Formats: sequence, C-alpha cells, structure tokens
Amino acid sequence: MKIEAGMAAVVTGGASGLGKASAKAFADAGMKVAIFDINDEAGEEHAAAIGGTFHHVDIMDEASVEAGFAAARAAHGQERVTLHCAMASKRGKTLGWDKEAGAYKRLSTDDYAFGAQGILVASYRVASISALGMANADPVNDDGERGCIILTASVAAQDGQIGQVIYGSCKAGVNGLVLPMARDLMDMGIRVNSVMPGIFATPLMLGMKDRNPPMWAQLNASVPFPKRLGEPEEFASLVLEIARNTYINAHQFRLDGAIRMPPK
Repeated sequence: MKIEAGMAAVVTGGASGLGKASAKAFADAGMKVAIFDINDEAGEEHAAAIGGTFHHVDIMDEASVEAGFAAARAAHGQERVTLHCAMASKRGKTLGWDKEAGAYKRLSTDDYAFGAQGILVASYRVASISALGMANADPVNDDGERGCIILTASVAAQDGQIGQVIYGSCKAGVNGLVLPMARDLMDMGIRVNSVMPGIFATPLMLGMKDRNPPMWAQLNASVPFPKRLGEPEEFASLVLEIARNTYINAHQFRLDGAIRMPPK
C-alpha cells in the first residue's frame, strides 16, 4: 500500500511505548493518526505533538471501541492501517505455593479469563471492527487493497516463561488469529499480520534502569545481537514497512535481536 498524505491510521495503546513510536512514524509518513488509549493526558499530548487526534477507548468494552472508530473516521476518514498495541492482563503461575496456607494455590479461572479478554478477545474486537469499515471503502491500489491490520503478539507466544501462562498462551492466540482472519478478509483486500517484539525499552522496562541496574545490564546482555533492548522506533519501522508492502500478508514477525527466552 502506498502511504499517501492524508491517509488515516488508528493506533491502540498509542499514548506510550511501542504504540507511541508507531503513531509518530505513521504521522511522519503523512498519515492522519487517531490514538486510542485510556491515558487521557499522555494521549492528548502525543496526539497534539503529531497532529493527530486522541480518543479515550477502553479495549475491553465493545461500545467504547466502536465509538472510538466512529469518532476517528469522522475526524480523518476511513482508516487504512490499524495497529493494535493495547492490552490488559494479569500474571501468575498455574500453581503457586501459598506460604500462609502451606499448600499450592491455583491461578484462578477469572484471572485467566481477564487476560484472555484483554489480549485475545480485544485483538479480535479491534481487528474485526476496523475490517468492517475497511471492507466498505474503495480500494487504494490496483491489487484491490483496502487496508492493513497489524496485531501485537510477543516472543512469549513462542517462548512463554514461568508465570506467563496467561500472557504467553493469549499472545499465541493473537498469532493464531492472523492466518484465518487474513483468509476471511482476502476477498475484501484486507491484510492481517502480527509482530512479536522481544524485550523493548518501553517506559515499563526503562524504570528498571534506575531501580535495578544489575538486572538492566543482564537484560541487555541476554540479547544475542545487538546487545541491548529494542528501541520502540525499530518496532515502528517494521510496522510501517508491513503497511507499505502489499505482499506481506498472514505473517507473524519476530523482532527480538535473536533472543530466545529461557524458562525464567
């Protein structure tokens, strides 16, 4: 897809981290960007900085997501690229030792279901609502392409660590959406792909730099090459190329400096 000035893009989780860098990359390429997030202050600030719009959207709520897309389309027209970075989850081992009870405690089904809603179901929700809008738009090129949807998985989808039973399995589910959804949408000219980032220097990880310098150094050293955490701009560079390259479809990309996560 040739990115034309004024084309619309939607980025969920665009107020910080990978989504923030990607929103800027899309804007720098000439796109009108709508940021979906629940962090109003950071979202408004970044939207203003890149000449986009901010929409308070809770990815766990169907009506909120539908309203966000409606508002973004009213402001910018039909989005041609949707990047879904936002998520919500919990953490825990399938069975953990409860010291007070002196017995094993099971990770609750409710906690697992919350993560499934915040990662897997939310990915389907955002992608399918965006696809419905794209399907009713005119093609943008001779291939009949109408849009591109990019989901964010994780290397945990393949290398899930101890304590990541929710995160790892649900991110694997995100990858599992890609091929069948791309096939569902092929007749409408809508592509679907995912990216599996490794360890990136997002605000959450950067906080460790001051709190625990030895752990920070260990994390950087764990990456085969380059010996550092990924930069959000490197993630943004990949998603921009996925959007631009019409022949990239139904693919799951690892972006990880060749890291393979150990059990813990």
